[in-house]
Amino acid sequence: MIQIKANIMGQVYSLACRKDEEAILRAAVGYLDGKMCTIRDGGKIRGTDRIAVMAALGMAAELLSVKAPDGPFSGKAMSEVQERIAAMHVVLDAALAQQKNSF
Repeated sequence: MIQIKANIMGQVYSLACRKDEEAILRAAVGYLDGKMCTIRDGGKIRGTDRIAVMAALGMAAELLSVKAPDGPFSGKAMSEVQERIAAMHVVLDAALAQQKNSF
């Protein structure tokens, strides 16, 4: 296990993770910090605990919408969703390149 320092809404936290999980943890910290700062900067909600709850609810809603039983990513793990998005990027890049070459 390693220790990393994480800054979330101006507060420094010491977090532990496996070395191979550091990048994803740092990405999660950045995502959470962004969500919480957006809520704080909106000015309607005060208090770090309330901001954290609102951010968590928003993130849970995002997760559930991705895992919706009738949605395109139903039952998929996040790694599978990321793979499908990467595959879509390849297809889109190829289509754009083909369109560019046809002009």
